[in-house]
Amino acid sequence: MLPAILDLASVKAAYANGLSPLDLVEEVIARRKASDDPAIFITETPENDLRAAARDLIARAPKPNSLPLWGIPFAVKDNIDVAELPTTAACPAYAYHPEKDATVIARLKAAGALVIGKTNLDQFATGLNGTRSPHGAPRSVFDKAYVSGGSSSGSAVAVASGLASFSLGTDTAGSGRVPAAFNNLVGIKPTPGLVPNVGVVPACRSVDVVTVFAATVGDGVAIRQVVDGYDAADPFSRPAEPASLPASGLRVGILGDKEREFFGNKAYEALYDAAIERAKALGATIVSFDYTPFRQAAELLYNGPWVAERLAAVKDFIATNAADFDPTVRTIIEGASGYDAVAAFEGRYRLEALRQKTLVEWEKVDVLMLPTSPTTYTVEAMLADPIVKNGHFGRYTNFANLFGYAAIAIPAGFDADGHLPGGVTLFGPAFSDDALAPFADALHRALGVGMGKDRTALLPEASRVAELDDGLVTVMVVGAHLTGMPLNHELSANDGKLARTCRTAGDYRLFVLPDTMPPKPGLVRDPGFDGRGVEVEVWKVSPAVFGQFVQKIPAPLGIGKVTLADGSQVSGFLCEAHAVAGAQEITELGGWRAYIKTLSGR
Repeated sequence: MLPAILDLASVKAAYANGLSPLDLVEEVIARRKASDDPAIFITETPENDLRAAARDLIARAPKPNSLPLWGIPFAVKDNIDVAELPTTAACPAYAYHPEKDATVIARLKAAGALVIGKTNLDQFATGLNGTRSPHGAPRSVFDKAYVSGGSSSGSAVAVASGLASFSLGTDTAGSGRVPAAFNNLVGIKPTPGLVPNVGVVPACRSVDVVTVFAATVGDGVAIRQVVDGYDAADPFSRPAEPASLPASGLRVGILGDKEREFFGNKAYEALYDAAIERAKALGATIVSFDYTPFRQAAELLYNGPWVAERLAAVKDFIATNAADFDPTVRTIIEGASGYDAVAAFEGRYRLEALRQKTLVEWEKVDVLMLPTSPTTYTVEAMLADPIVKNGHFGRYTNFANLFGYAAIAIPAGFDADGHLPGGVTLFGPAFSDDALAPFADALHRALGVGMGKDRTALLPEASRVAELDDGLVTVMVVGAHLTGMPLNHELSANDGKLARTCRTAGDYRLFVLPDTMPPKPGLVRDPGFDGRGVEVEVWKVSPAVFGQFVQKIPAPLGIGKVTLADGSQVSGFLCEAHAVAGAQEITELGGWRAYIKTLSGR
């Protein structure tokens, strides 16, 4: 007997106990037929094709659970190519039949997952509410009068209603997070570039992200790890450069009083406050931060030249088929005609100026925790005021991809009547995707709000996300061990991993040690000094490699605890203070790399 919500742990346990993928397929077919929401799918995988896919899987990998996603059913937003099914982007006149799967689909199929259908969406992924489709509006699984969230509307409802174990969405402005909040799900929004977009109909190509809807954080991360990875066919794909977060004492940034806006929804504000208290109980340090530069950046996505990217994606089609567009989508996309190349550059300048302001706020915190959406609306209310009310949903989401952040949205509970769910989202720096997961998982479990439509379900222990412990030792380097420097091979050639490039706290000074050839740096902490920090790299190496190269460190250098700009501490290279008496100070250059460049310029 399968549970109401098809989380990975439950399905895998059923397979281990004798369930066949053919049995599961019949259950999925039955649930599709029994669904009370006819707007979830645009195209369902035909029943016989679904049965054939299950038989092919058994022939390819007969042992249960022998592949990472063996027999796991999933749904796909209909702007992502699946070779057997048409891609429409919720515009029938645009429909085409792709010759091959999108990269993410090919990876999921190779892992054993089964596509059950293509899901509804706000047309051309333009919207956060789920009402902008000729196929109807999917509804919240908790009240059919309310929106499901969008643009990945059908994808979220398919998982929350128990039709699929997970689904794929896309996220430009929040489409992989808002529907998660409105349906009591987890939404995994990867760092832009981590998951390839090959075979995805773009909305804003430079900031689009393929996302995962799942019952638990553990499920969502496991699926994301199957689909992520560099793909040269995607010009915006990037090799991952994993960023770490403190294992304990996480500094969680929350909205200050001046930036709180819930558009009159006191219930959602109360859910946010409750999540803050739960985070505190988990050991987090709660820090108010200034959301102003993030909000101002968020406004650029729909009220700036990035709208022109939406036109770039469909410019040839809209030129001949404007009448086939949803009226609201058409209004938004045609609004791009008001922007020219000058506006695009000015928008970019504005974004980068705001990014500099956000860096000041990031010095205070390790992660941000914001309401996923400050409110929700009925379908009727949304249709009566489609642009303004849609904009309310994006107040705390639109900035994320413009700044390149990772994010995980989790359920935060239900309003006072136990009626409608809300959510919170954790944001971390680029490529902190895995590092965010343990705290997101712990918070979801602590809030005790279930999974999808089953608000009483207990999250399975098998999906628990453990604190990251890869058995490696973290070490900060400041001189010849930096990337591209003469001794970097002692780290990189021994399977060392660059965790991040960052700066020390502002009370460190950097010197050139006298009488050293080649020159060696001396990093010294001076508590009375107020600078901007020194550029360093944090690497992860095996304990054996760490021991080997530490033994080679000559006096007056050694390994000690170094405080970084974000307040965290790591082991790293330090120098005895007496050794820099009379030495050349190069702190103002910002780092050793900059100093070496001055030598080559002589």
